[in-house]
Amino acid sequence: MSESRVSPPLPPAGHRRHSRRGLVVTSIIAATAGAAALAVTVPGAASAATRTVNVSTAAQLTSALAAALPGDTIKLADGVYSGQFKATADGTSASPIVLTGSSKAVLKSNGGNGYGLWLSSAPYWQVKGITVDDSVKGIVLDASDYVTLDDVHVHDIGYEGVHFRTGSDHGVIQNSNIHDTGTTNPEYGEGVYIGSANSNWSQYAGSTGVDASDYVQVLNNLIGPNVAAEGIDIKEGTKGGVVRGNTLNGSGEQNQNSGDSTIDVKGDNYTIDANTVSNPYTDGFQVHNVYDPYGCGNKFTSNKFTLGSAPGYAINVTDNSGCATKNTVSSSNTSTGGKGLTNISVS
Repeated sequence: MSESRVSPPLPPAGHRRHSRRGLVVTSIIAATAGAAALAVTVPGAASAATRTVNVSTAAQLTSALAAALPGDTIKLADGVYSGQFKATADGTSASPIVLTGSSKAVLKSNGGNGYGLWLSSAPYWQVKGITVDDSVKGIVLDASDYVTLDDVHVHDIGYEGVHFRTGSDHGVIQNSNIHDTGTTNPEYGEGVYIGSANSNWSQYAGSTGVDASDYVQVLNNLIGPNVAAEGIDIKEGTKGGVVRGNTLNGSGEQNQNSGDSTIDVKGDNYTIDANTVSNPYTDGFQVHNVYDPYGCGNKFTSNKFTLGSAPGYAINVTDNSGCATKNTVSSSNTSTGGKGLTNISVS
């Protein structure tokens, strides 16, 4: 559950809100001598809002990210992209920026901060289809609202796979596959990490005092095996998210830094519905009130657990007494093995 998780030093994140330079169409040139020119395809009338930027090298990808405009589609050819890939441009709700490729378009960090892909003060992006592997951290979002990660593949990551951080609210990760995280630091090897531990708010909360990475949705993903910490870790200070339709395989959890459940819930008012869970280390889900008043009002419905020889509950609500709005477990949840469904009354 990682209650007192203190991350190692990282580069400072951008401010929660986004102060943007003017949108200037920047010429994109090949970054290395002899490299093929970056292909820009503009369907119909010339307009920055409809550009498709085709890239096939790490240098071209770095340039395309730096020069991205609302409405751009950055399309990755199959191949390995090794480098420091950081997105800082604003998309808009009407014209998001799309980064897309097949699962054979593979991003790897190469020194530096070690992030496979970093979105920093970069709202309204859509990242589709690509793979991130062999990195210290997988995909990290700082102060990047309304970002959708769709059909991404994240594996062989030293720390956490995907992290919504520094007030990255209204994010979505869906239809994705995350496994083999925490390969070098299993105590920090979460699959999907939402928010920050309160001990890290001074670094990641900005002016709000809380890392309010709220309303994040985790939908229809395959998480595990060999996710060393929790499959999904929902931190105190976050609220209102949805975790639905995921398949979580706890095989390979290592129970370091209290990471002994497939989902750990310390935020408020999450809907956790229709997930399938197998082979947790101790409990399927845990709910904790580690930092008052958080860890309340969460609803668990229609989840299916196969606990096997795990010694805990499917849903272990460790403390409901201090919650004005109680955590609730519906009878629509089912469980086999372990101690049974839950340690609280079923509604």
